[in-house]
Amino acid sequence: MTSSGTNPDGLPGSAAWELLLPAASAPARARGRTLQAALREAIRAGRLGPGTRLPASRELAKDLGVSRGLVTEAYEQLAAEGYLRSGRGAGTWVGGAARPAPARARDLAPRPSGVRVDFVPGSPDLALFPRTAWAAAQREVLADLPHRDLGYPDPRGLPRLRSALAELLARRRGVVADPERIVVVSGVAQATTLLGCVLHARGEREIGVEDPGSPQHEDLYVAAGLHTVPLPLDAEGLTLGPLRDSGVRAVTTTPAHQYPTGIAYSAHRRTRLLDWARAVDGLLLEDDYDGDFRYDRAPVGALQGLDPERVAYTGSVSKSLAPGLRLGWLLVPEHLADEVVERKRTMDLGHPSLDQAVFARFLERGDYDRQLRRCQRAYRERRDVLVAALAEHLPHARVSGIAAGLHAIAELPASYGPESRFLARTAAAGVAVRALGACTRTRADDRVVRLVLGYAHLPPTRIREGVRTMARALDGYAG
Repeated sequence: MTSSGTNPDGLPGSAAWELLLPAASAPARARGRTLQAALREAIRAGRLGPGTRLPASRELAKDLGVSRGLVTEAYEQLAAEGYLRSGRGAGTWVGGAARPAPARARDLAPRPSGVRVDFVPGSPDLALFPRTAWAAAQREVLADLPHRDLGYPDPRGLPRLRSALAELLARRRGVVADPERIVVVSGVAQATTLLGCVLHARGEREIGVEDPGSPQHEDLYVAAGLHTVPLPLDAEGLTLGPLRDSGVRAVTTTPAHQYPTGIAYSAHRRTRLLDWARAVDGLLLEDDYDGDFRYDRAPVGALQGLDPERVAYTGSVSKSLAPGLRLGWLLVPEHLADEVVERKRTMDLGHPSLDQAVFARFLERGDYDRQLRRCQRAYRERRDVLVAALAEHLPHARVSGIAAGLHAIAELPASYGPESRFLARTAAAGVAVRALGACTRTRADDRVVRLVLGYAHLPPTRIREGVRTMARALDGYAG
């Protein structure tokens, strides 16, 4: 039974009362009590919500194949108990008595609780989301979007959006962006999963990941059936010896701004990585998670632009607009394109058309470029505030990885260790931080405390407060 079906008079249709049919088929002597119990249970369980209008007794009796007297008696009994209410000539309705408390849906979104200042990286400042410009793009799209574009979309995405993305990525990131090989995805997470599934279907069982690196990569590849092989880094990027020795033929990298160390892969290392991929007929998966934010160095072009047949490139608006939009892109080599598109089709039948059309209009109007410039100014200021606050309150901290991106690495002397005790003291003070050790399988033997501090989502006053609070929590702790 469903209480949502209605006839033209606004009354629940006969199909909506199927849950009462078992009561109607009960033995004659128990039929009245069984009918009352069924109605009572339906109201208690919330299947008949407060305000639901019941059919007239004559109509319900006819639908159930019972006497009208049984229905009238059931209505009167439940009205006396407060479950139903009725008025002369107004019909019978479900009342408010004994109704169950509405079920409360849990919110499992990753939000810190009991934290005064949250330095955990990964989020932009959601207050910078361009609501006015986005709403204008939505109004324009709703006014002129062809009806056909509201149907099931091309699994790759709307042609209009793929064309706009190709222009943007070629201009800003130096990629070789063929709109026919762009797939619109629900962020980098879905792009990673798609590629992982395709590689697994091709017989791959292992994939290399940077160590330290994003914990998300490992989780996503494991879900796709791939075992992840941690590969160490040096000052130039992935080290080639362990890569060759690993035997993997696919590797995920963050070469423009390595997560979490913040280094940019050297030109020499980029070239050698591509040489490796060609030699083993392999693939590099480039996660350009924050490629648009550069402060003290020239922009570093995407690795994909050097060899688009050996590099799959992915990015999203999660850092530039908001992660809740679930909008991203994947550029795939030609030999993988058909399989990735088919996997995308079977996974979700394509990304929501309306969201794609709005983002396309947002790009075409120049609003996205304006948003990037706005964020660039704000995040550079916050980076500077963080560096200054650390210098003032934790002068022994060595800060790195600050030339780009939305986080910094702060390394504190061994006197502040061990790391577990450091984290416990800062947490007790209400400051959330992420240790670099959470991003690696190779734990350092020293007592040096290495932190990954996200700052983009915090206003300058909160950054200063957080560093000051952290320093006070550690006052007298370091020897």
